[in-house]
Amino acid sequence: MALEMIHDNCGVFGIFGHTRAAELTYFGLYALQHRGQESAGIVTSDDGQIRMHKGMGEVSEVFGNNETIKKLTGRIAIGHTRYSTTGASSLINIQPFLITNRRSSLAIAHNGNLTNSQQLRTRLDARGSIFQTTSDTEVILHLAARSSKKRKMDRICEALNNIKGAFSLLFLTDDSIIAARDSYGFRPLCLGKLGRSWIVASETCAFDIIGARYVRDIEPGEVLEISKKGLRSRFPMKKTRQACCIFEYIYFSRPDSAIFGENVDKIRRRLGRQLAREHPVDADIVIGIPDSANTATLGFSEESGIRFEIGLIRNHYVGRTFISPQQTIRDLDVKLKFNTVKGVLNNRRVVVVDDSIVRGTTSLKLVKLIRDAGAKEIHFRVSSPPIISPCFYGIDMPTRKELIANRKTVAQIEKYLNVDSLRYLSLEGMLAIKALPDTRFCDSCFSGKYPIKPPTINGKSRRL
Repeated sequence: MALEMIHDNCGVFGIFGHTRAAELTYFGLYALQHRGQESAGIVTSDDGQIRMHKGMGEVSEVFGNNETIKKLTGRIAIGHTRYSTTGASSLINIQPFLITNRRSSLAIAHNGNLTNSQQLRTRLDARGSIFQTTSDTEVILHLAARSSKKRKMDRICEALNNIKGAFSLLFLTDDSIIAARDSYGFRPLCLGKLGRSWIVASETCAFDIIGARYVRDIEPGEVLEISKKGLRSRFPMKKTRQACCIFEYIYFSRPDSAIFGENVDKIRRRLGRQLAREHPVDADIVIGIPDSANTATLGFSEESGIRFEIGLIRNHYVGRTFISPQQTIRDLDVKLKFNTVKGVLNNRRVVVVDDSIVRGTTSLKLVKLIRDAGAKEIHFRVSSPPIISPCFYGIDMPTRKELIANRKTVAQIEKYLNVDSLRYLSLEGMLAIKALPDTRFCDSCFSGKYPIKPPTINGKSRRL
């Protein structure tokens, strides 16, 4: 599934009160690299002196020179690693964004997607705002800058009450960090501590790499100010029902992270066990599509009693290739990333577990690889329901007509993939795998039911 162009749009990391703020932010972003590989940036505050560095590429490419980190002095920092969902992939859209307003600085890093950004942008443009980027995040800065409130915290809260959609945000001021999460709680955001320093990050795996401890999640609808005075929490936004993104558990978040109140690894194992209960099969071995489906595959194996094997090896060192393969070399994109273990697959009845199927093109090529390795039977199992609708809350997902499950029945997809059987986890079975008893999820990509009305262009919903 990872090759089928479905991405979360970014990861955010912030730290308050540490002499090595930029260096620790670098390592935090490194841990969050899976959430975005297009660009990265860090902004620091050194007693009100703001410094910034950002660029295209992965974190190690942007900050590969140790001298770059040394120049980012200060005890306060926020960082961002990006994959674009709104706004083109270009230098102007690299976050954090930084502005100067009323003789003070304000930087912002955003994970999510606003559903009313185009309407707000049109309105602000008509009132004289000058936009420097094509990102929806810049709208938030303009709203805060135009606020008549005196305190920066009040201006930010007013801005947040005008936006709709999914947002986990970090703001950096001259002397504080402000963290905010939308009232639905679509995207994760958590609070940690390292000695006397406070940390905020998209996932807890960013705490682990620097030795920080998890304290709690930023609550849905919460705006948390971190300064020398300590923590100050507000809930200025209208209360709504909870709608945590279920896809964070299925695919995006690292298995060693804890989000929405539970370890990702545990949830994925539960999904795999539920899948085995719903769709048992007589087979010799079960393999997973590395890496995101590995944990669900273990759950399937544990519940079914079918032996887990490593049948596919993933090459983690595939960078950008500047060589265009000849048309005669088919499936090269998959072969660059995956290879089969023929001794494991040959003459075996194989269960293949994946976390999802998007367009189906990658799954088709992987099935062919496994067939060519000598598998006697292939039974495909998916640890989530069929994806029938695009996401508008921070996931870059194909249009509805590009989603194979929107165009084909399960039986038709089974025939298309050339597998002996294909079964998906049921929607009911997926939603039963809760982190906490009162957790409620957004399942719009599986159900087509949206917590917030999708954005429209000329009266028609985008991507639908």
